[in-house]
Amino acid sequence: MITVQLKPKKEESLLRFHPWVFSGAILRIDGKPTEGELVEVLDSNRNFLALGHFQIGSIAVRVVSFENLKVDDDFWAKKIRNAYVMRQSLGLVAPGFNNTYRLIHGEGDSLPGLIVDVYDDTAVMQAHSIGMHEIRETLARAIVANVPEVKNVFYKSETTLPFKAAIEPEDGYLIGQVNPEIKALENGLQFHVDWLKGQKTGFFVDQRENRSLLEKYSAGKSVLNMFCYTGGFSVYALRGGAKLVHSVDSSAKAIDLTDKNMEISFPNDSRHTSFAEDAFKYLNNLHTLEQQYDLIILDPPAFAKHREALRNALKGYKRLNAKAFEQIKPGGILFTFSCSQVVSKEQFRLAVFSAAAESKRNVRILHQLSQPADHPINIYHPEGEYLKGLVLWVE
Repeated sequence: MITVQLKPKKEESLLRFHPWVFSGAILRIDGKPTEGELVEVLDSNRNFLALGHFQIGSIAVRVVSFENLKVDDDFWAKKIRNAYVMRQSLGLVAPGFNNTYRLIHGEGDSLPGLIVDVYDDTAVMQAHSIGMHEIRETLARAIVANVPEVKNVFYKSETTLPFKAAIEPEDGYLIGQVNPEIKALENGLQFHVDWLKGQKTGFFVDQRENRSLLEKYSAGKSVLNMFCYTGGFSVYALRGGAKLVHSVDSSAKAIDLTDKNMEISFPNDSRHTSFAEDAFKYLNNLHTLEQQYDLIILDPPAFAKHREALRNALKGYKRLNAKAFEQIKPGGILFTFSCSQVVSKEQFRLAVFSAAAESKRNVRILHQLSQPADHPINIYHPEGEYLKGLVLWVE
């Protein structure tokens, strides 16, 4: 096996079980590893540290084991099995009530570069590293063998793999084949999931608990769901007894999906209206209906995917939240989120606080939100905490 030797004192993060080796920490590589190849990481004295997938870029190795084990089919199967057992113990595998959950969450499940979401009997797999791409069929077999409910595995990595890699991935079924518009069941509500053309794996599983919390606050409220995508928050708001729900997204396809999901649980319900419109434009046009909404949800796509975009992203969060503070009714509730990994909790909160101060409204924090338990954060990898949210009372 090819070895990657680190510079003196560069092993400290690995001794704390951080799962990344940065290219700047490498002293020498004995051999010429291909991207995705399994390599052995050694300290400056050539003592064993870890095993991981080699890749081109600032993160040179993604660690899959801190033990010198045999990495074979059983190795991967055990990791899949452990992840499934945890989801079972959390009560997420609940046929008839909930069949939608994240099975594998990258570093959080000691499988860096791999995401797997389960929808009923289908697992949708995304590889974010060449190493995971190269073993996709092994992983698919391990999923079907160790997750009793799953019969099909769909691979969706055309847009997630490193663009520098000399490969041409194709989305498609690795095992089985089903109707791509299967209905997912989440907390007793059904949703269309289109993993062929939809964003991510077809549905934002990470907002499940936050949608459920919103439902509890929705009774008798007028609700605005910005960046609605599949309309998840809107459906929960209606079940919670909202008197009016407006769903807004700049994508006409997203609005179509929202309307489909509404028809499943609330056919022809006059309380709901959807708008295919830019979020800022919609909020700017609300001056004629000033402070119309009792409850507003701001769940935008990632404003910053790279550190170079951080400054503009924080300005965007401030501007967006300031508009919401302008429009929300006195005694209103604001659910506001950031899914940008490079934006810290402190930075996001400061952006929201700045917007509140600018609005001169009295604002209190009711809840501080994060990603759910099936999106676990490796305690040695704090970068895995990407979803931040605040629930605010606005006087």
